[in-house]
Amino acid sequence: MYKDQRNNISKVVNKTKKNAKLAKLDYEVLYYDKIKNLSLLKINLHTGRHHQIRVQLQHFGHSIFGDQKYGTRGRGKQIALWAYELQVKHPITKELITFKCLPQPVGTWCVLKNVDC
Repeated sequence: MYKDQRNNISKVVNKTKKNAKLAKLDYEVLYYDKIKNLSLLKINLHTGRHHQIRVQLQHFGHSIFGDQKYGTRGRGKQIALWAYELQVKHPITKELITFKCLPQPVGTWCVLKNVDC
């Protein structure tokens, strides 16, 4: 990926481009709604690049619903991107601590209830 500092956007580019950085993620489709043509994904980041999830999904032709910068669907809606789990090592005990929080199924997130937004 390449970050255009002047325009505050990132792009998927060939690795030979000057200042390009490796951006790696994997994903799993948890749910697909054929009628709305929307998928709920679980994404695991291996790198943390600028707007990485948004840029890579847009590059593959599956932009995030409500993404005003990189997407085309759900204009005027909240971006449907949510970090539902965070794991960190405690700085002293080195114990792995996990925090989880799912979005409430309202507004943009009503897609989780399988109803019209």
